[in-house]
Amino acid sequence: MAYELYGEAPKADSVRTLSLSLESGDNLAAFRAKQEKQRQEWGDAYVESGRVWTHDNGEALHPDWISRRFSRLVELSGLPPVRLHDLRHLAATLSLLAGHDIKVVQEKLGHSSRQITSDTYTSVLPEILRAEAESVMAVAPRDVPFQVRTPLTIPEAAWQNDIAVFFAHGARQSGDTWAVGAQTQPASHLLGMITLTGRGQDGAANAAVKWVRDHCSASDLELVRVENFIDCYPEEQRADFSLTRFTVARSESPTVEGWALPTGLPPAASRHGRRAPNRRREAA
Repeated sequence: MAYELYGEAPKADSVRTLSLSLESGDNLAAFRAKQEKQRQEWGDAYVESGRVWTHDNGEALHPDWISRRFSRLVELSGLPPVRLHDLRHLAATLSLLAGHDIKVVQEKLGHSSRQITSDTYTSVLPEILRAEAESVMAVAPRDVPFQVRTPLTIPEAAWQNDIAVFFAHGARQSGDTWAVGAQTQPASHLLGMITLTGRGQDGAANAAVKWVRDHCSASDLELVRVENFIDCYPEEQRADFSLTRFTVARSESPTVEGWALPTGLPPAASRHGRRAPNRRREAA
């Protein structure tokens, strides 16, 4: 009796709908097809458990069996000890670090309040808050006066698939004068340079954002992302340096003509490729 599975319908407020990625949906469809084949192979001996994930004969997976199987796979992989439940925390942490709103993560986890999610994942909140601050700076940088010494030019070699990534490195010169140069990597040729006075590290970073934004507006480019890497410097050097990374895209909209499924795909893959990009499933 101790090993017998017991289940009942969840409470109404604990039932929620989860969105699956296209890849996850395709994996689920592929498993369903495999399950149907197993049903035919087992014939009358197949157990109709009604579960999505089962043994080959249709029997439901016992939680204890899943935990032991997972522990064995972790052991064989050589990874540090991790519990199966830790994957839930990992997924939530990665979702938050990817920039998803904490309310979305709360709904996905089934937490009753935003505060529970916030309290549980306090370790990643500083990173989230920093990213939020940088995103605000990218949208509305302070109007910091600066002088353009060398106009910004993004060479063709810096572009890959209409995306260019480069850095603006600032350093305090004599007194309160700062010089900020754009480069694709350390010790590479300057793509342009500006100078400013009396604004400090924050001012240098904001001036760089304004400079690049102005260039994008004038050149029909899109400023996709701004990242401030001042935290990479030792504490004692942060007052004298700034480092900001920019991701820029060409604004031309790609044409949809000529796009088709790759040749050689099996029929099932062709059908899956034409399904809607998101699927929704009822999950307790």
